[in-house]
Amino acid sequence: MNPAAPSAAGPGRSRAVRIWLYLLAALVVAMVAVGGATRLTGSGLSITEWRPVTGAIPPLSAQAWAAEFDKYRDTPQYRILNQGMGLSDFKVLYAWEWGHRLLGRIVGLVFFLPLLWLWWRGRLSRRLGRGLLGLGLLGSLQGAIGWIMVASGLEPGMTAVAPIKLALHLATASLILAGLVWLAAGERTEAVSPEPARLRAAACALPVLVLVQIFLGGLVAGSHAGLVYNTWPTMNGDLVPPLEGLFVVRPWIENFVDNTTLVQFNHRLVAYLLVAAALLHALDARITRPGTSAARRAAGIAALVLAQSALGITALLLAVPLWAALAHQVFAMAVLTMTTVHGRLSRGTIVAAPDGRIPTTPFGFEGLAGRGA
Repeated sequence: MNPAAPSAAGPGRSRAVRIWLYLLAALVVAMVAVGGATRLTGSGLSITEWRPVTGAIPPLSAQAWAAEFDKYRDTPQYRILNQGMGLSDFKVLYAWEWGHRLLGRIVGLVFFLPLLWLWWRGRLSRRLGRGLLGLGLLGSLQGAIGWIMVASGLEPGMTAVAPIKLALHLATASLILAGLVWLAAGERTEAVSPEPARLRAAACALPVLVLVQIFLGGLVAGSHAGLVYNTWPTMNGDLVPPLEGLFVVRPWIENFVDNTTLVQFNHRLVAYLLVAAALLHALDARITRPGTSAARRAAGIAALVLAQSALGITALLLAVPLWAALAHQVFAMAVLTMTTVHGRLSRGTIVAAPDGRIPTTPFGFEGLAGRGA
């Protein structure tokens, strides 16, 4: 089929594309989980070079392992934190970082190879094709962001990556996940009518708020702000920390990244905002659209947000043990996935006819059944 042909959309094609997109989303979640474990075990700086192709092969001989270990022993992290570490311990660190990078390569292959085949066969609508192209570019940029993040931890005097770069890396991965889920939810095999304007606006705002909270969580993780103020609901007795403690760093803008008091406080504030927004939206949907799938999704989101908040509080009170920190990060991806699906379906979907044509109004506009992606 001509690669430039219009979409050959249809129920079968939509189902296959949706499965592919959700598979990619699951791989991204797995990569976030492995990335979180890599950070929490201090393994992220164990590989000191960015080799997108040849780096896929780990050291296979004693000589190769010795060479990699020598490179790591030349890093500030080794000299300051891990002086005297043996080769066997280094191999554990290396395995986490190598596994994280390998997953990134797998995600790239699982994305681009089917994409090329679908494009060649003319199985992509223009709308879906544009969305996938944007995600492909964002995924390529994510690899570069990952290396810039690692490089920040290899600079003199550094023992970990820069918090702002870690937060950006996590937020970009989350944005890719949201994009995949948004596109997948739009590939429905049945038409979904759009929700009333107020519910639709709130449903689409929730995943944006979750993305902001994930970025702030990345700052907490990168600056180790979870290791201070391990009390709740107060911060060592104060509901709001003293103002002088929130802006002690100069210039003042750097407090939002480097001041652990303000970093944790901001993460708490947005968590409260997210809980309130989710609960109010669930109540609104129950009153406005009782018994509908939209109301059930909104209630499910409220429950997920409450569970995630409880998990975050638990992690804080326990001074962020590895299992709680990792669970909190992965569960955030579940909240993001659910809010994104809900936001997309609130806009309505259009199902192509068996001949691949999108139904239109008499004026040529797409879809009486709902709005496009």
